[in-house]
Amino acid sequence: MKNTRQTNINTRRDAWVEINIGNLEHNIKEIKKNVPQGVKLLGVVKADAYGHGAVMLAPTILASGVDMLGVASIDEGLDLRKAKINSDILVLGAVPVWALESAVQNDISISVFTDEHLKACEEIFQRTGIKPKVHIKLDTGMNRIGVRTESGVEFINKVKRCDFIELKGIFTHLASAEEFDKTQEQFEKWDSVVDNVNTDGLLLHILNTTGTICYDKPNSNMRRIGISLYGLYPDFPPGVEFKKPDLKQLISLKARIVNIHKVNCGEGVSYCHTYIADRERVIATVPLGYADGVPRLLSNKITGNLNGIEVPQVGNITMDQMMFDITGVDAKAGDVITLLDENKSIDMWANILHTINYELTCRLKVRLPRVYTR
Repeated sequence: MKNTRQTNINTRRDAWVEINIGNLEHNIKEIKKNVPQGVKLLGVVKADAYGHGAVMLAPTILASGVDMLGVASIDEGLDLRKAKINSDILVLGAVPVWALESAVQNDISISVFTDEHLKACEEIFQRTGIKPKVHIKLDTGMNRIGVRTESGVEFINKVKRCDFIELKGIFTHLASAEEFDKTQEQFEKWDSVVDNVNTDGLLLHILNTTGTICYDKPNSNMRRIGISLYGLYPDFPPGVEFKKPDLKQLISLKARIVNIHKVNCGEGVSYCHTYIADRERVIATVPLGYADGVPRLLSNKITGNLNGIEVPQVGNITMDQMMFDITGVDAKAGDVITLLDENKSIDMWANILHTINYELTCRLKVRLPRVYTR
């Protein structure tokens, strides 16, 4: 068979992820409709921008009106600095004290919530003469990291007395933004702290993507937006009125057919023969599998689009390959099967697996080449 390539995309594999940067710009415009005038935005690009490519997307995110970036670790911040991303960067997660100095030397803000952090900051200042930039993390109910609210005022005032630290902000994380009552409890704990300290000149951020869309929290001046950047929706609280932004999914997943063959009635396909042909079938193989981030539990449960026709995936998804039943479709080796795009949301996969879209986009960054488009 003669191979054909339907696109001008040139990768070293016949499977790839496409990221639509135009959709990213669109999403930020939509999100900003929910943000009051004068309130800043922090774009969360941790986990390599949820699998979309932080270094590639950061310039567009910043150019579209986002004020600073949030990462999970110092290494993620350093990757952005190496790529000449000069915006403010905050490490949202816990930072090991032995690694703090690399953040300070590269102008990366860190989260602090223990006396050990403060001691390390003092030692770094003594060695380098550079004041670490910090945001204080409060634990208002997530029970993950942070200063408990009953100790929050005391800790904040202690940090404010540290002449070796540049305090930039205070923040917390909503544990269940999709639950109104629990969120109100966290709002009350947040207010009990920030209402009792001098917050002049500080960035105050409590609202995540769901919070930004669904709640009005006057006692904060920055919003953190994550999954919505990438065109996907979080869960929303029932009974709360809000304007849902018109988001467009950035990510598409595509693969070219590398083999087409016939399977006789009664023959099985792939490991364990979880699919048995009920009649003569035409099977197409693509070089895409669970090592690329497509969960094996999706086997026999998803479809792809081939030349405008939905075709079922059949047999167990293997490490590097999967098969589709293309019986009755005019196709040849080299034709593209699309598993995800704007019209085939990754939420469909998440619903099948009873998980969240965040997890699945992160998986797709393992070894698939990315192609950036508009």
